[in-house]
Amino acid sequence: MMRIRITQGMPEGAQLNGEPWPAEGDEVDVPTAQGAHLVASGVAEEAPAKRRGRKSGRGGDDG
Repeated sequence: MMRIRITQGMPEGAQLNGEPWPAEGDEVDVPTAQGAHLVASGVAEEAPAKRRGRKSGRGGDDG
């Protein structure tokens, strides 16, 4: 999966994966090949992936 940010609006009725086309500035996750195509087409840019907090389950650095 690839996270993209929409850089261009589309006409009313346009769809992305069966859903209404996202508004300019919205971020969405799409399959990597589709995201690369949308970026190459100039209608989106790659967005940083959402950060997910991780807990190691270990206490401190004592190994």
